[in-house]
Amino acid sequence: MPKKIILDVDPGIVDAMVLCLAAFDPTVEIVALTSVGGNVPADVSAKNLQALVEFLDPPRLPRLGTGAPPDEPMPFDYRHVHSIDGLGGTPLPVAELRSPHPAEKILCDAIRSDPENVMIICLGPLTNIARAVARDPQLSEMIRHIYIAGGAINGQGNITSCAEFNIYADVQAAKTVFRLPCTKTLVPLDVTNPVFLMPHHLEMIAGEDTKLGKLLYNMIRPALWTYRQCYGLEGIHIHDLVTYMVAVHPAWATTKELSVQIETEGDLTRGMTVADQRSVPEFSPNIEVVTKIKTKAILRGIFRGLKQSAERLETEG
Repeated sequence: MPKKIILDVDPGIVDAMVLCLAAFDPTVEIVALTSVGGNVPADVSAKNLQALVEFLDPPRLPRLGTGAPPDEPMPFDYRHVHSIDGLGGTPLPVAELRSPHPAEKILCDAIRSDPENVMIICLGPLTNIARAVARDPQLSEMIRHIYIAGGAINGQGNITSCAEFNIYADVQAAKTVFRLPCTKTLVPLDVTNPVFLMPHHLEMIAGEDTKLGKLLYNMIRPALWTYRQCYGLEGIHIHDLVTYMVAVHPAWATTKELSVQIETEGDLTRGMTVADQRSVPEFSPNIEVVTKIKTKAILRGIFRGLKQSAERLETEG
Protein backbone atom coordinates (compact mmCIF):
# COMPACT_ATOMS: atom_id res chain seq x y z
CA MET A 1 0.00 0.00 0.00
CA PRO A 2 1.43 3.44 -0.90
CA LYS A 3 2.65 5.60 1.97
CA LYS A 4 0.52 8.66 2.58
CA ILE A 5 2.75 11.73 2.63
CA ILE A 6 2.68 15.50 2.85
CA LEU A 7 5.52 17.29 1.09
CA ASP A 8 6.43 20.62 2.71
CA VAL A 9 8.71 22.34 0.17
CA ASP A 10 10.43 25.57 -0.85
CA PRO A 11 11.05 25.13 -4.60
CA GLY A 12 14.02 25.66 -5.42
CA ILE A 13 15.54 23.48 -8.08
CA VAL A 14 16.10 20.36 -5.97
CA ASP A 15 12.64 20.52 -4.39
CA ALA A 16 11.26 20.83 -7.92
CA MET A 17 13.08 17.59 -8.76
CA VAL A 18 11.52 15.93 -5.70
CA LEU A 19 8.07 16.97 -6.92
CA CYS A 20 8.81 15.61 -10.40
CA LEU A 21 9.85 12.30 -8.89
CA ALA A 22 7.11 12.01 -6.27
CA ALA A 23 4.22 12.96 -8.57
CA PHE A 24 4.41 9.59 -10.31
CA ASP A 25 6.01 7.49 -7.56
CA PRO A 26 3.83 4.38 -7.11
CA THR A 27 5.15 3.89 -3.56
CA VAL A 28 3.56 7.11 -2.25
CA GLU A 29 0.23 8.90 -2.19
CA ILE A 30 0.68 12.65 -1.88
CA VAL A 31 -2.28 13.86 0.19
CA ALA A 32 -1.09 17.47 0.39
CA LEU A 33 1.61 19.83 -0.83
CA THR A 34 2.53 22.89 1.20
CA SER A 35 4.91 25.70 0.29
CA VAL A 36 7.25 27.50 2.67
CA GLY A 37 9.68 30.38 2.28
CA GLY A 38 13.31 29.28 2.12
CA ASN A 39 15.35 29.09 -1.09
CA VAL A 40 13.01 31.82 -2.33
CA PRO A 41 10.54 34.08 -0.49
CA ALA A 42 7.20 32.56 0.58
CA ASP A 43 5.18 34.14 -2.25
CA VAL A 44 7.61 32.90 -4.92
CA SER A 45 7.69 29.46 -3.33
CA ALA A 46 3.88 29.24 -3.46
CA LYS A 47 3.81 30.32 -7.10
CA ASN A 48 6.50 27.77 -8.02
CA LEU A 49 4.63 24.96 -6.29
CA GLN A 50 1.42 25.76 -8.18
CA ALA A 51 3.30 26.05 -11.48
CA LEU A 52 5.01 22.69 -11.01
CA VAL A 53 1.75 20.95 -10.12
CA GLU A 54 0.11 22.41 -13.23
CA PHE A 55 3.06 21.29 -15.35
CA LEU A 56 3.07 17.74 -13.95
CA ASP A 57 -0.73 17.34 -13.78
CA PRO A 58 -0.39 14.29 -11.48
CA PRO A 59 -2.98 11.50 -11.69
CA ARG A 60 -4.28 12.42 -8.24
CA LEU A 61 -4.29 16.14 -7.48
CA PRO A 62 -3.25 16.80 -3.86
CA ARG A 63 -4.51 19.72 -1.80
CA LEU A 64 -2.23 22.76 -1.90
CA GLY A 65 -1.35 24.96 1.06
CA THR A 66 0.40 28.33 0.90
CA GLY A 67 2.87 29.24 3.62
CA ALA A 68 3.20 32.78 4.96
CA PRO A 69 6.62 34.37 5.61
CA PRO A 70 8.27 33.52 8.94
CA ASP A 71 7.74 35.86 11.89
CA GLU A 72 11.32 37.11 11.58
CA PRO A 73 12.69 38.30 8.20
CA MET A 74 14.73 35.75 6.27
CA PRO A 75 18.38 36.28 7.29
CA PHE A 76 19.69 35.57 3.78
CA ASP A 77 18.74 35.38 0.12
CA TYR A 78 19.84 32.38 -1.92
CA ARG A 79 18.40 33.41 -5.27
CA HIS A 80 21.91 33.79 -6.68
CA VAL A 81 21.93 29.95 -6.74
CA HIS A 82 18.35 29.25 -7.81
CA SER A 83 17.79 32.49 -9.81
CA ILE A 84 15.14 35.13 -9.11
CA ASP A 85 12.27 32.71 -9.79
CA GLY A 86 13.91 29.86 -7.88
CA LEU A 87 13.76 27.50 -10.86
CA GLY A 88 16.83 28.52 -12.82
CA GLY A 89 14.90 31.03 -14.90
CA THR A 90 12.70 28.29 -16.38
CA PRO A 91 9.41 29.84 -17.58
CA LEU A 92 6.39 27.93 -16.26
CA PRO A 93 2.87 29.29 -16.78
CA VAL A 94 0.67 29.32 -13.69
CA ALA A 95 -2.90 30.28 -12.84
CA GLU A 96 -2.35 31.52 -9.30
CA LEU A 97 -5.00 30.57 -6.76
CA ARG A 98 -7.41 33.39 -6.06
CA SER A 99 -8.08 32.26 -2.47
CA PRO A 100 -5.15 30.09 -1.36
CA HIS A 101 -5.51 27.96 1.74
CA PRO A 102 -3.00 28.54 4.56
CA ALA A 103 -0.41 25.79 4.75
CA GLU A 104 -1.01 25.17 8.45
CA LYS A 105 -4.74 24.58 7.83
CA ILE A 106 -4.02 22.10 5.03
CA LEU A 107 -1.55 20.29 7.29
CA CYS A 108 -4.09 20.04 10.10
CA ASP A 109 -6.89 18.89 7.80
CA ALA A 110 -4.77 16.27 6.03
CA ILE A 111 -3.44 14.75 9.25
CA ARG A 112 -6.79 14.81 11.06
CA SER A 113 -8.47 13.13 8.09
CA ASP A 114 -6.31 10.03 8.61
CA PRO A 115 -4.67 10.13 12.07
CA GLU A 116 -1.41 8.22 12.55
CA ASN A 117 -1.18 7.30 8.87
CA VAL A 118 0.24 10.47 7.29
CA MET A 119 3.97 11.17 7.11
CA ILE A 120 5.36 14.70 6.63
CA ILE A 121 8.54 15.19 4.61
CA CYS A 122 9.96 18.65 5.38
CA LEU A 123 12.38 19.92 2.74
CA GLY A 124 12.53 23.57 3.80
CA PRO A 125 12.40 25.64 6.99
CA LEU A 126 10.00 24.24 9.61
CA THR A 127 7.72 27.29 9.76
CA ASN A 128 4.56 25.52 8.58
CA ILE A 129 4.88 22.58 10.96
CA ALA A 130 5.36 24.83 13.98
CA ARG A 131 2.33 26.91 12.98
CA ALA A 132 0.21 23.81 12.43
CA VAL A 133 0.86 22.47 15.94
CA ALA A 134 0.26 25.93 17.39
CA ARG A 135 -3.11 25.96 15.60
CA ASP A 136 -3.95 22.42 16.75
CA PRO A 137 -1.97 21.40 19.85
CA GLN A 138 -3.13 17.76 19.60
CA LEU A 139 -1.84 17.41 16.06
CA SER A 140 1.60 16.06 16.98
CA GLU A 141 -0.05 12.99 18.52
CA MET A 142 -1.63 12.16 15.15
CA ILE A 143 1.43 12.52 12.88
CA ARG A 144 2.88 9.19 11.84
CA HIS A 145 6.41 10.45 11.19
CA ILE A 146 8.24 13.67 10.32
CA TYR A 147 11.34 13.57 8.13
CA ILE A 148 13.46 16.72 8.27
CA ALA A 149 16.07 17.76 5.73
CA GLY A 150 18.51 19.82 7.74
CA GLY A 151 20.93 20.21 10.57
CA ALA A 152 24.60 19.37 10.93
CA ILE A 153 25.30 17.03 13.80
CA ASN A 154 29.08 17.26 13.71
CA GLY A 155 29.11 21.04 13.49
CA GLN A 156 29.92 21.87 9.84
CA GLY A 157 27.09 24.04 8.53
CA ASN A 158 26.37 25.41 5.08
CA ILE A 159 24.96 28.87 5.92
CA THR A 160 27.31 29.62 8.82
CA SER A 161 30.27 27.66 10.10
CA CYS A 162 27.99 25.52 12.27
CA ALA A 163 24.39 26.08 11.11
CA GLU A 164 22.47 24.50 8.25
CA PHE A 165 20.18 26.54 5.96
CA ASN A 166 16.72 25.14 6.83
CA ILE A 167 17.26 25.29 10.60
CA TYR A 168 18.89 28.73 10.52
CA ALA A 169 16.05 30.18 8.42
CA ASP A 170 13.51 29.80 11.25
CA VAL A 171 15.22 28.74 14.45
CA GLN A 172 12.17 29.18 16.66
CA ALA A 173 10.11 26.91 14.44
CA ALA A 174 12.90 24.34 14.42
CA LYS A 175 13.10 24.47 18.21
CA THR A 176 9.35 23.81 18.42
CA VAL A 177 9.38 20.91 15.96
CA PHE A 178 12.39 19.19 17.53
CA ARG A 179 10.52 19.15 20.84
CA LEU A 180 7.36 17.52 19.46
CA PRO A 181 6.56 14.10 20.96
CA CYS A 182 5.96 12.41 17.58
CA THR A 183 8.46 10.21 15.74
CA LYS A 184 11.00 12.34 13.88
CA THR A 185 14.00 11.59 11.68
CA LEU A 186 16.69 14.14 10.83
CA VAL A 187 18.64 13.77 7.58
CA PRO A 188 21.62 16.07 8.24
CA LEU A 189 24.39 17.53 6.13
CA ASP A 190 26.73 14.90 7.55
CA VAL A 191 25.20 12.32 5.19
CA THR A 192 23.83 14.50 2.37
CA ASN A 193 26.87 16.74 1.75
CA PRO A 194 28.92 14.03 -0.01
CA VAL A 195 26.12 13.31 -2.52
CA PHE A 196 26.21 15.34 -5.73
CA LEU A 197 24.30 15.53 -8.98
CA MET A 198 27.11 15.74 -11.53
CA PRO A 199 26.99 16.97 -15.15
CA HIS A 200 27.29 13.42 -16.48
CA HIS A 201 24.19 12.44 -14.47
CA LEU A 202 21.96 14.63 -16.63
CA GLU A 203 21.61 11.96 -19.30
CA MET A 204 20.49 9.48 -16.61
CA ILE A 205 17.55 11.46 -15.25
CA ALA A 206 15.37 11.94 -18.34
CA GLY A 207 15.79 12.28 -22.07
CA GLU A 208 16.51 15.86 -23.15
CA ASP A 209 13.82 15.55 -25.81
CA THR A 210 11.08 14.68 -23.32
CA LYS A 211 8.79 17.21 -21.66
CA LEU A 212 10.23 16.53 -18.21
CA GLY A 213 13.78 16.30 -19.54
CA LYS A 214 13.58 19.78 -21.04
CA LEU A 215 12.34 21.18 -17.73
CA LEU A 216 15.07 19.50 -15.68
CA TYR A 217 17.88 20.37 -18.09
CA ASN A 218 16.80 24.03 -18.13
CA MET A 219 16.79 24.16 -14.32
CA ILE A 220 19.88 22.10 -13.54
CA ARG A 221 22.38 23.47 -16.07
CA PRO A 222 22.39 27.04 -14.63
CA ALA A 223 22.72 25.57 -11.13
CA LEU A 224 25.75 23.52 -12.18
CA TRP A 225 27.37 26.69 -13.57
CA THR A 226 26.61 28.62 -10.35
CA TYR A 227 28.03 25.91 -8.10
CA ARG A 228 31.19 25.88 -10.18
CA GLN A 229 31.57 29.67 -10.13
CA CYS A 230 30.55 30.30 -6.51
CA TYR A 231 31.79 27.20 -4.70
CA GLY A 232 34.33 25.58 -7.02
CA LEU A 233 32.23 22.39 -7.13
CA GLU A 234 31.57 20.31 -10.23
CA GLY A 235 28.12 19.19 -9.08
CA ILE A 236 25.13 20.39 -7.08
CA HIS A 237 24.06 19.22 -3.65
CA ILE A 238 20.78 17.30 -3.58
CA HIS A 239 20.02 17.28 0.16
CA ASP A 240 16.25 17.28 -0.35
CA LEU A 241 16.25 14.45 -2.89
CA VAL A 242 18.29 12.33 -0.49
CA THR A 243 15.85 13.11 2.32
CA TYR A 244 12.88 12.11 0.19
CA MET A 245 14.51 8.81 -0.78
CA VAL A 246 15.37 8.04 2.86
CA ALA A 247 11.78 8.75 3.91
CA VAL A 248 10.32 6.52 1.21
CA HIS A 249 13.01 3.82 1.52
CA PRO A 250 14.09 3.84 5.19
CA ALA A 251 16.03 0.59 4.71
CA TRP A 252 18.57 2.64 2.74
CA ALA A 253 19.60 4.52 5.88
CA THR A 254 21.08 3.79 9.29
CA THR A 255 19.83 5.88 12.20
CA LYS A 256 20.75 6.60 15.78
CA GLU A 257 18.55 8.07 18.50
CA LEU A 258 20.05 11.27 19.87
CA SER A 259 19.17 14.20 22.08
CA VAL A 260 19.28 17.21 19.74
CA GLN A 261 18.51 20.81 20.70
CA ILE A 262 18.43 23.99 18.59
CA GLU A 263 20.59 26.98 19.55
CA THR A 264 18.44 30.09 18.99
CA GLU A 265 20.49 33.01 20.32
CA GLY A 266 24.25 32.59 20.01
CA ASP A 267 26.11 35.19 17.98
CA LEU A 268 28.28 32.50 16.41
CA THR A 269 26.09 29.44 16.93
CA ARG A 270 22.54 30.55 16.09
CA GLY A 271 20.78 27.73 14.24
CA MET A 272 23.22 25.05 15.36
CA THR A 273 21.79 21.57 15.91
CA VAL A 274 23.46 20.60 19.18
CA ALA A 275 23.57 16.83 19.67
CA ASP A 276 24.44 15.50 23.11
CA GLN A 277 26.50 12.43 22.20
CA ARG A 278 27.88 11.76 25.66
CA SER A 279 27.41 8.27 27.10
CA VAL A 280 24.90 9.75 29.56
CA PRO A 281 23.20 12.72 27.84
CA GLU A 282 21.52 15.41 29.90
CA PHE A 283 18.21 14.98 28.05
CA SER A 284 16.47 11.87 26.73
CA PRO A 285 16.79 11.19 22.98
CA ASN A 286 14.19 13.16 21.04
CA ILE A 287 14.95 12.37 17.39
CA GLU A 288 16.38 9.70 15.11
CA VAL A 289 19.38 10.98 13.18
CA VAL A 290 20.54 9.40 9.94
CA THR A 291 24.20 8.50 10.32
CA LYS A 292 24.80 6.49 7.15
CA ILE A 293 23.08 6.08 3.79
CA LYS A 294 23.32 3.71 0.83
CA THR A 295 24.41 6.34 -1.65
CA LYS A 296 24.47 4.14 -4.75
CA ALA A 297 20.99 2.80 -4.06
CA ILE A 298 19.66 6.31 -3.48
CA LEU A 299 21.17 7.69 -6.70
CA ARG A 300 19.87 4.70 -8.69
CA GLY A 301 16.44 5.26 -7.16
CA ILE A 302 16.48 8.95 -8.10
CA PHE A 303 17.51 8.32 -11.70
CA ARG A 304 15.05 5.44 -12.12
CA GLY A 305 12.20 7.45 -10.59
CA LEU A 306 12.79 10.52 -12.75
CA LYS A 307 12.96 8.37 -15.88
CA GLN A 308 9.66 6.73 -14.94
CA SER A 309 8.12 10.16 -14.33
CA ALA A 310 9.34 11.34 -17.75
CA GLU A 311 7.79 8.29 -19.41
CA ARG A 312 4.48 8.74 -17.57
CA LEU A 313 4.37 12.41 -18.45
CA GLU A 314 4.94 11.63 -22.13
CA THR A 315 2.26 8.93 -22.10
CA GLU A 316 -0.36 10.79 -20.11
CA GLY A 317 0.52 14.32 -21.27
